[in-house]
Amino acid sequence: MSKAVDRFLDAARVRGHDVGVRRFPQGTKTAEDAARAIGCRVGQIVKSLVFVADGHAVLALTSGANRVDTARLALLVGAEEVRRADPFEVRAATGFAIGGTPPFGHPELVDTYLDRDLLAFEEVWAAAGTPDSVFRITPEELRMTTGAVVADFREA
Repeated sequence: MSKAVDRFLDAARVRGHDVGVRRFPQGTKTAEDAARAIGCRVGQIVKSLVFVADGHAVLALTSGANRVDTARLALLVGAEEVRRADPFEVRAATGFAIGGTPPFGHPELVDTYLDRDLLAFEEVWAAAGTPDSVFRITPEELRMTTGAVVADFREA
């Protein structure tokens, strides 16, 4: 395992989750790649996307089938401006690199929003600290573990 995956697993254990991490050496850089490797639907992939809302990081746990509408996210978080975080901002907010950012296990709490469309599935898959590692979780466990607000912020 990698140090990033080990940090994620430690955070999962602290939160009471004994997660099994699956590794894909070829990588799972896109939601489509991840779904193909896992053998699930693209909508079951959780993209942990970091945005900057009026200078503060927010995490949008987004279905792999969806794109975030930054105007809707701005309304949701009460911000005038929302933009995608750059790689430095992602690592500063979460402790992980883009492509491997897990939905929890960050050094500090990040305001988190959960794509309502993820609730349609029995299980979903999210990054476990690196671009080639994923873990399975139910949408309700994901919501409870992250403290996420369930919302609709996808592009129409």
